[in-house]
Amino acid sequence: MSDAGRKDFSTKAKEEITPDSTKSTQEKVKESVTDTTDRFARGAQTDNSKSGPQEAFDKTQRAHDNEAHGGATSSVGDKVKSALGMDK
Repeated sequence: MSDAGRKDFSTKAKEEITPDSTKSTQEKVKESVTDTTDRFARGAQTDNSKSGPQEAFDKTQRAHDNEAHGGATSSVGDKVKSALGMDK
C-alpha cells in the first residue's frame, strides 16, 4: 500500500520487472510521467509524515537514484527541503 497520491507498490514492482522491450511507447511515456510525479511527491513530503512502509520505500528509492547518478545529485524535492531547512 502507498500513501495517497503515490504510485502503488505493486504497480511499481510490475513496471520494474516488465522488460522495456515488451512495453509500448505509450506505456513507457506513462511510466516516465508517473515516476517523475512520484519522485516529486516523495521529495515534497517529509519522511516523518509518511506511513512506515512508504518512508522505507522512499529511502530505498532515494539511495537507488543517488547510485544511478553517481551519488552526486539529490532530487528536486530534497533540494527544496534543504533550502527550507526541512532536511534536519
